[in-house]
Amino acid sequence: MPVAGLPTSINPNVLPGVVRQNGYVVRDLDATIAAWLSLGIGPWYVLRERPQTGLYRGQECEVTVSVAFANSGDLQLELIAQHGDEPSIYTEFLESGQEGYHQLAFWAPDFDATMSAVTAAGLPVVWSGGGDGGTRFAYVEPPAGPATIIEIMELNPATEGLAGLVRAAAENWDGSDPVRSIG
Repeated sequence: MPVAGLPTSINPNVLPGVVRQNGYVVRDLDATIAAWLSLGIGPWYVLRERPQTGLYRGQECEVTVSVAFANSGDLQLELIAQHGDEPSIYTEFLESGQEGYHQLAFWAPDFDATMSAVTAAGLPVVWSGGGDGGTRFAYVEPPAGPATIIEIMELNPATEGLAGLVRAAAENWDGSDPVRSIG
């Protein structure tokens, strides 16, 4: 359903390449990992209770999140669980009565050019961060479609390294060591 004030579609040249990740916002990270493991998806790489700062709908915001990553083929899966109830893109989603599938992610080799194209396309940035030396990211609201949010993630050596680690571990995973801590 079109949203008032937003474009009704996105020019395919605005987004950088293919969908690289599906993101899920969840209340219970460990229970969600267990559900994915029951489908044979793993291993999961987990970062627990990490601060995340950025701009949420134009306001400075800091939240604490735990995230987990696994791959199914070339598609990365991300699980995000926020600790606490600070207003954020994650609590906004959960408070709307939803849980689970939240975002499509594209990885941008030229983050600045992609964000210029996103801005020119009229897509509002609702959550962004990483500009303090970390990997930059921006969540934009699409006009309509299969996801609540489109994430643009900066593709750099750190994101490439993590993606390669997670993908390689999933390729011939035998079910051992299903949850692995990182960071």
